[in-house]
Amino acid sequence: MTALRRAPAPRPLSLQDLVARYGRPVPRYTSYPTAPHFTPEVDGGVYERWLGELDPASRGSIYLHVPFCAELCLYCGCTTSVARRYTPVAAYAERLRGEIARVAERIPGRLAVTHLHWGGGTPTLLAGGDMIALMESVRRHFDVKPHAELAIEVDPRVLSTDMVEALAASGITRASLGVQDFDPAVQAAIGRMQSFEETARAADALRRAGIGSLNLDLIYGLPHQTLESVLRTVRTALSLDPDRIAVFGYAHVPWMKKHQALIPDQSLPGPDARLAQAEAIADLLTAEGYVAIGLDHFAKPTDAMARQAADGTLKRNFQGYTTDDAPVLLGFGASAIGMLPQGYVQNIAQTPGWHAALEEGGLPIARGIALTPEDRLRRDVIERLMCDSAVDLAAVLRAHGFAVDFFAPELARLADFEADGLMERTGTRLAIPAEMRAFTRTVAAVFDAKLPAQENAAGPKRHSAAV
Repeated sequence: MTALRRAPAPRPLSLQDLVARYGRPVPRYTSYPTAPHFTPEVDGGVYERWLGELDPASRGSIYLHVPFCAELCLYCGCTTSVARRYTPVAAYAERLRGEIARVAERIPGRLAVTHLHWGGGTPTLLAGGDMIALMESVRRHFDVKPHAELAIEVDPRVLSTDMVEALAASGITRASLGVQDFDPAVQAAIGRMQSFEETARAADALRRAGIGSLNLDLIYGLPHQTLESVLRTVRTALSLDPDRIAVFGYAHVPWMKKHQALIPDQSLPGPDARLAQAEAIADLLTAEGYVAIGLDHFAKPTDAMARQAADGTLKRNFQGYTTDDAPVLLGFGASAIGMLPQGYVQNIAQTPGWHAALEEGGLPIARGIALTPEDRLRRDVIERLMCDSAVDLAAVLRAHGFAVDFFAPELARLADFEADGLMERTGTRLAIPAEMRAFTRTVAAVFDAKLPAQENAAGPKRHSAAV
């Protein structure tokens, strides 16, 4: 593996051929090992022990999950439910404060927090008073640093003046506005009617409240989208002058999310059309001065995410690409996932079970996984490929104390990828060309020792298509 070598000339395969050959379902790699490999062997007792073993001088980040929405969007893959009344939301907020206190009690010292992220669901569905109370609880139990990034996902359709004021009072520094698509026909097909005007009003209100860093979330591959329609949406989104834009590929997994079955398969763009949409969006955003980051993010060159991508320190976790490099991530709320040096943990996904576990006095962990040295090695390789589109295998192997030829089987499997132009190899360095970044997950999957060679058609499906 140490010999310097030049890549062979790529075989002249068409884009359609590449999609057909390499477009099989693979994970999104927001963790490694991925969540389907978590087991009940890691329970609340294990989590309690792991928390007690944390270094008091360690840094951490916090994720708070709110599993409620005003209505269900058909494309959604999140853990959420529709709240017709506020009563269950208020009860959830009260219980969430209890979970925060209970976890903090089990950590030596007062953990320093440098990042916090509210996700859902729709966290801005909370009443302003509950948002303020929850943020006060976080600050009471953790050492939230003055420079910490405090981010929240926002549905512009339910962003009230009360919530904007609460976000400002809570010190929120960044907001991600869900847009998905501005085309009315697409919005009708996914059950999410949202005008540009209400999105613009939300952005303006947040900025006037002092929340100056704004992201927009878009999706390609939705029903009835065309190349022309997605580019119209992007141009409209650019008029809001966002600092970052995330452009996710729609993951159609009706075997996991039953409501997605209401989206007819024939209304969805095929793999070739999806890839064309992704490439056209990337071309437009980079032409407008945004920096392409990883698989699906774009940021202004002055943004922290663009700077970290440039210097090779960008990270990836369950919220996607992030500037958060804290070694500890504490997840609060139903289905939330946490990461500790020892491994991953996930809370009970269903809200009633999460409530019950906390009421019984324990930690509401459903499952998790303890990391082995090999897991940590493979995680670093996959993360660098996902973040940098490149990795120096020798350097990562050396850092983890593994033999230089450890990845010989993976390199053999990558020979066809190299011949087909999906990646380039120079010595021990692998790089994915910019024009092939849509296949990043497929290249990363070669280093996933827990992924079957082929999806078992007779068994449960776990992942969406790679492209």
